[in-house]
Amino acid sequence: MTHHPDDAHITHDPAYSVVAPDDFPAMIEVDRYEMRSDAFDGIIGATHDHFWDPFNPAYLDYAQPFDIEREYIMPPDRVPELNSAVSDRLDESQRIRLANNITRFRMSGILHGEQGALSLSASLCDILLDPGAQEYAANQAREEARHVAGFGRYIKVRWGKAYPCADELGKFLNDIVLSPIVYKKLVGMQIMLEGLAMGAFADTHAHTRDPLLKRLVQLVMTDEAFHHKFGKIWADRTLPKLSAEEHEKVEDWAAHVFESLLFNLTSISQRTYIYDEFGLDWQWVRDAVREAYGRDSRRNSMQESTNIFRVLIKTLLKAGIITDRTRHVYSPWVDLGELVGEGDSMVGDAIAADGIEYLREINRKRRVIGQKLTA
Repeated sequence: MTHHPDDAHITHDPAYSVVAPDDFPAMIEVDRYEMRSDAFDGIIGATHDHFWDPFNPAYLDYAQPFDIEREYIMPPDRVPELNSAVSDRLDESQRIRLANNITRFRMSGILHGEQGALSLSASLCDILLDPGAQEYAANQAREEARHVAGFGRYIKVRWGKAYPCADELGKFLNDIVLSPIVYKKLVGMQIMLEGLAMGAFADTHAHTRDPLLKRLVQLVMTDEAFHHKFGKIWADRTLPKLSAEEHEKVEDWAAHVFESLLFNLTSISQRTYIYDEFGLDWQWVRDAVREAYGRDSRRNSMQESTNIFRVLIKTLLKAGIITDRTRHVYSPWVDLGELVGEGDSMVGDAIAADGIEYLREINRKRRVIGQKLTA
């Protein structure tokens, strides 16, 4: 078997051993089939509890009407532009259209993120040597595929087409999907991307006025809660065994990614074409929003439990990736001691738990595979 050296992948646990992506002969060695870890059996066994089908109206009714020309998908107080001088230049119909186009931008980002997670999960199947880890990666790929289908269909029925992937998000996804280094794949997707996603979904679920979107994000969260656990297993089994040099490598990479996303992911400069439609110069929009929200607005927004960056920081903190070395990267934005005091529960856990009960009720009534159809 052609193993990559530990100093490249930083695994330190047989459950996450890897081979080169082109080393298929390693996958069919007889002894490999006996190497299966039981570390993932719990989350594999729970897969049926949160099964859902984005094309079955029993789960999601995409025929639900919603007039995006007259109704806000997200309330206007969740749209920074509408709480600045930008609002004064628009009539009410334009405000609704601007707000819903910004929601379209955010949903498009989620769609692209889910495609990144799908491609990354599939790529893990080529390198993970442990049959249990490989099976869970395959399960996750299937679940990410239904997220792509679900959000793709939602965007189609509301707007017709997604917006292009924003440059910063595309750069991050490209980095983790194509990286040959397993810790970047696992930390990047299962901890960082899933942390961002859970925050975005919880915020959307809490505030959206569109019942279809509210249900969609809840069903997605029932999957994401388990995806996050896959990354947590890696952190629990790997981080305590790292050398100081290895931990610094993981920690510094995570801090770099965090700062890049923080300052660019939601930047107005990432969606200039939205403002062009209204004859608004994006730089003027940026300055108007800055004037309305002030210097401390970013920190203030992170006090909300569903803020995507607050959730991301908590995810990194609970995984043991943040230490005194990098506290200065995160402490200007959140109270790290307060996050520690919040315990291990993550935002969205309760929403996901309710979603699983909803799915169990539906799935109890579904025809068992192999059961004969009655006339």
